[in-house]
Amino acid sequence: MKVQLVKLAHARSGDKGDTANVGLIALDPKDYPMLVREVTAARVKEFFGDMVKGDVERFELPNLHALNFLLHGSLGGGGTLSLMTDAQGKTFSTALLRMYIETDAE
Repeated sequence: MKVQLVKLAHARSGDKGDTANVGLIALDPKDYPMLVREVTAARVKEFFGDMVKGDVERFELPNLHALNFLLHGSLGGGGTLSLMTDAQGKTFSTALLRMYIETDAE
């Protein structure tokens, strides 16, 4: 069964230069292993498509039941250089929560 991430997690995002930083936190700790399995750097890169020009890095934070993603080359040069509407990456978290993943049988 597929489910949208917004049903399983909440997220926050921001920026450092031309890199958006997106934290994805499991609403229920029991869902964290499923997020680790399904929300890979490759899938996040594919989900954002042309919006992310560089690599996507993923960091696991099991003590927080969270994943942190760095989306390199996603902000058109960063807050002071970019003409993008969201040059500080604040909406990347909301966008990621729209991604669908395969869930466990429950």
